[in-house]
Formats: sequence, C-alpha cells, structure tokens
Amino acid sequence: MGGSGGFPIDLVLFGLIAAFLVLRLRSILGKRTGYEHPPKPIVPADAPGRGRVIGGRAEPVPSAASAHMPDPASPAGQALLGMQALDRNFVPAGFLAGAEKAFTLVVTAFAAGDRSTLRNLLADEAFNAFSGAIAAREAAHQHQRTEIKSFGAITIVGAALAGSVASIDVRFVSDQINLTLDSSQSPVAGTDAVTEIIDLWSFERDLSKPDPVWRLVSARSV
Repeated sequence: MGGSGGFPIDLVLFGLIAAFLVLRLRSILGKRTGYEHPPKPIVPADAPGRGRVIGGRAEPVPSAASAHMPDPASPAGQALLGMQALDRNFVPAGFLAGAEKAFTLVVTAFAAGDRSTLRNLLADEAFNAFSGAIAAREAAHQHQRTEIKSFGAITIVGAALAGSVASIDVRFVSDQINLTLDSSQSPVAGTDAVTEIIDLWSFERDLSKPDPVWRLVSARSV
C-alpha cells in the first residue's frame, strides 16, 4: 500500500493500531508508578527454612478442614511476627503444613516402633519418652495399630520467642483408629472405631541456625 509521493500510509495505519493496543492494555492492566512496591520475589516451596517441620516440600497451607492462626495483636501473634523478622523464610501457614506432615509421620513411626524416623523429628527429651514407651510395648510383646483418617482442625494456640529460640504450640484435632494388640492379635487397649482425638504438641527451633527443622519437644492428649 502507498500514498501520494510514495508516503507509506500502511506504516501510519500500523502505528495507529499499535498505539491503540498500548492504550487499551494500559486501561486494562494499569501501569506501574515510581511509588509502588516492587513485586515480591517468589520463594520456592522447598527453599531452606520455609517454615518446614520436616524435610521435603512444604505446602502453603495445611490440608486440614480448618487451620487457625492467633490474632496478630495477641502475644502469640506478636511472637510469630518476631520469628518472621528473624527468618524471612518463616511462614506460619507453611509451618502448619509441615506440622501436619510431622504429626502424621511421628504418630505412624511411633505405632511402627520406628525409632530412626522419630530420632530425626524429636528433641532429645521427647525422643527418650517415645522410645521408652516403644520399649515397654515391645517387652509386653504388643504392637499398635494407628490410622489417621482425617484432620478436623490444626491451630496455633501459643508461640514464644526467647532470643533466637522459637517455640510454637499446635493443637491437632484428628479422627483416628488406635488399637493395641497382644501377641495373639487380641485387643488390649484402644478401639478399632474411629475416634476424635485432640493433641497438643510443642515444636522448637533455633532461628539463628541453618537447620530448618522444627523438632517436637513435647506432646500430650487433651
């Protein structure tokens, strides 16, 4: 296409079309100004220290039907904010996702008498208590059958920060089957019916150290 004197009218048309598209995109997407915050970098889910309780990938939120965080203005909420200030990779929701996985691993390992798995997830005092309970069960020639059917709620009920040492208390509400059997497979404790169980677990981690693992320091049923 050409015009009088060889003026490239087709380039003018293409230029007008391009200008229209730029203006249209700006009206739809908006444009960045010098006062806007830069986009936050995307942190890989398996980045070290991303609120993990166990190794491997941490999900952004737990799979429980209901996950609860403390009020940011509460002492626990303020402690969590302090943890985030010390460790920029700490994410409370990511922590809860890891806590859920750790709960499943610990409960399953305890039932199976798997001390090596427990050793990696528990602090020394908690490990000694779990190992002692396994030893008593072994001496009585008993074994435990445990199945976690579902989680009803996972809640951070407490948090504290002493220097760089962080501790978080988590309440787990889960539906489980717990049954202890003797050597003849006869039940001696528990039931094979699904039962709601409420547990309170406390995790601890030194945020100044590169180790991202939050270890279980205490556990009890409530």
